[in-house]
Amino acid sequence: MAYTLDLNRLQKSESLEFIARQVVEGFIVGLHKSPFHGFSVEFAEHRLYNAGESIKHIDWKLYGRTDKLFVKRYEEETNLRCQIVMDISSSMYFPVKDKLSLDNPNKITFSVYAAAALIHLLKKQRDAFGLSLFSDAVEEHTPVKSSSVHQKFLYSKLENLLTPLPVDKRKKTAATGALHEIAEKIHKRSLVIIFSDMLDNQASEELLFSSLQHLKHNKHEVILFHVNDKNKEIDFDFENRPYKFIDMEGGQEVKITPSEVREMYVQNARRFKENLKLKCGQYKIDFIEADINKGFDQILLPYLLKREKLY
Repeated sequence: MAYTLDLNRLQKSESLEFIARQVVEGFIVGLHKSPFHGFSVEFAEHRLYNAGESIKHIDWKLYGRTDKLFVKRYEEETNLRCQIVMDISSSMYFPVKDKLSLDNPNKITFSVYAAAALIHLLKKQRDAFGLSLFSDAVEEHTPVKSSSVHQKFLYSKLENLLTPLPVDKRKKTAATGALHEIAEKIHKRSLVIIFSDMLDNQASEELLFSSLQHLKHNKHEVILFHVNDKNKEIDFDFENRPYKFIDMEGGQEVKITPSEVREMYVQNARRFKENLKLKCGQYKIDFIEADINKGFDQILLPYLLKREKLY
């Protein structure tokens, strides 16, 4: 599946809401031209009739066109509750670039635009959505709502994240504790969508994985978008010349030539990713490798597939 969206025409001054709408509309056009043609993306007007319920609200005109029974839906109806959980620690601001844009993002920029597009889709489908932001603590946790006012409020929170963090305000990651706390705060069964690089220097891998299990223990459906710059963070694709690498959360510096550590680094990076993927499979969590260089289809399509399975 592919779609054409002229990202260069989308200026930085455009609102996040406008850009999210353009991303989603471009995606839907591409979806309808793909092997997924006919895939249900529009839930705003009807839902399938369930046997045994009142026939009062059946749309008979639509039945005549489709030979299927649909019930007209109303504003107050909500199919799904979705909590979007985003890691906003300093490591998510990698890679550092002079000019960030929709087609040249770092991890946080990619995550913000992806989350905004999902919120647009959720609103379009009259689903309820909330937002949780965490670094070494939960910094924001909103309830889920489906109103336009709530949508604009979340967009404003997301837009604030597009400003680069000052060097003297590094935010460390404590994903383990934050995810446990968020799991306790989400009281009703929900779809939980996580955007994170899952780098937590304050806990072991097993403790980190246990926080994901906590979400499943509370009966939530979970999608983990493992956000990374695959070329740099997984494949360690740097020119073979001296570099100064700086820990974005701790500030420590090390001067090395990539060839000196590449084999060991790549082995460890891939091992961590495979372990994370394996644990997600055991916990029945959808694991999606979200490479920031590959666009938003990799976010929107898995979401729609999950939603179709649930509803």
